[in-house]
Amino acid sequence: MKLLEERIRRDGTVKAGNVLKVDSFLNHQMDIDLFNEMGKEWARLFADRPVTKILTVEASGIGIACVAAQHFHVPVVFAKKTQSLNIDGEVYTTKIESFTHKRVYDVIVSKKFLSPEDHVLIIDDFLANGCALEGLIEIVQKAGATVEGIGIAVEKGFQKGGDLIRSKGVRLESLAIVESMDAETGEITFR
Repeated sequence: MKLLEERIRRDGTVKAGNVLKVDSFLNHQMDIDLFNEMGKEWARLFADRPVTKILTVEASGIGIACVAAQHFHVPVVFAKKTQSLNIDGEVYTTKIESFTHKRVYDVIVSKKFLSPEDHVLIIDDFLANGCALEGLIEIVQKAGATVEGIGIAVEKGFQKGGDLIRSKGVRLESLAIVESMDAETGEITFR
């Protein structure tokens, strides 16, 4: 998606350790007009899929998933990284390792929000090593639901996550795939 690539080039910052900082428009301050265009693109890409729910993980994926869901006219469910008092009843749980935060989270989704009848589109902001997506796929499978596909805003194509997820036979549509980036020059190359 050229619009997203242009925005990453203009406002993104490459940092040491393969970190792409896009917090001015994607995952801290959010550009809702950009999110809306991303949602339209995913709706076009997954128009042939019977999506009944969108699933993401807190926190950075929530904004993107909510705006995208307007184009599918379905609810958003997000996996929580902490158990809270307002989650009652049984939950699906899995472990997710965060590339950016360098820690493992136990994430949960209430069983009342995912069922075998659901056809789930997973949406997230970044794909690096694929750990978060593997965890979300596992939750969908535990629910007996169907993964219809995955929509990613920014995929780091030089890391293993995209290949890992595609090797599972899951349809993966990334709107911008970073082929390489250089922290010294700030240069970003897209696939």
